[in-house]
Amino acid sequence: MPDLDIALIDGIRSASRQMVRELGFMEATVAATDYPPSAVHTVLEIGLRGPMTAMQLAEFLHLEKSSVSRMVHKLIEAGELKETTDPIDARSKPLSLTAKGRRTLATLHDFGRRQVTGALGHLSKSEQRTVCEGLRLYAAALKADRQTGREAAPALDE
Repeated sequence: MPDLDIALIDGIRSASRQMVRELGFMEATVAATDYPPSAVHTVLEIGLRGPMTAMQLAEFLHLEKSSVSRMVHKLIEAGELKETTDPIDARSKPLSLTAKGRRTLATLHDFGRRQVTGALGHLSKSEQRTVCEGLRLYAAALKADRQTGREAAPALDE
């Protein structure tokens, strides 16, 4: 790992915490729904990627299988998701959005787009592109670091 400035690292951490708060992830429910963040992400990802099993969802969202199972059960009871049997593999139970789930997905997209549009309205076109590229790069770097399987980062050189 290259030598990094501790002030830079702390600045990124601070901005990340502020983003989490500004996006509403510290609240019990998010994105103008009655659902917690994990349920909102479930509706978004199934809506964007198509049917997936609870195990695939747990892997994709980096959540424990038991937590995903409880959350999926609640979303099925709420009428947001439906579980079907895969015609090729009867053991597989893909989850997909119901009509209500598709309406919730549309509401989530509308909320998120309004939130981002409002924030970007305070930036120049160049700054908007910088934000997009910076977030893309940072998210990719976080994923790459997670995939290395490291429990903790090495000590930082000052």
